[in-house]
Amino acid sequence: VQLVESGGGLVQPGGSLRLSCAASGFTFSSYTMTWFRQAPGKQRELVAVITSSGRSTNYADSVKGRFTISRDNAKNTVYLQMNSLKSEDTAVYYCYASLDIWGPGTQVTVSS
Repeated sequence: VQLVESGGGLVQPGGSLRLSCAASGFTFSSYTMTWFRQAPGKQRELVAVITSSGRSTNYADSVKGRFTISRDNAKNTVYLQMNSLKSEDTAVYYCYASLDIWGPGTQVTVSS
């Protein structure tokens, strides 16, 4: 049972990144998936959630209108499209499956 994030990196303010989270070892299509993030010195916070079917999503107020969560159940992958990035989006981003599995995280740094 494993989650592996990818797609993080350094981007300028106003730029975009797409994070991916590849799942293996469980029936991906049966579980709600969530992206969290943790900035230095801060608590981990929920960013976006998507239900198992993908029909329902929810977002933190701080990212609404800028980030989009999606999933491809055929590819066992969940995505986080991040647009109009701000310096305050700098954090380690984690993927979480509702059977209580975490990925190792991927660093996103927004800086000029």
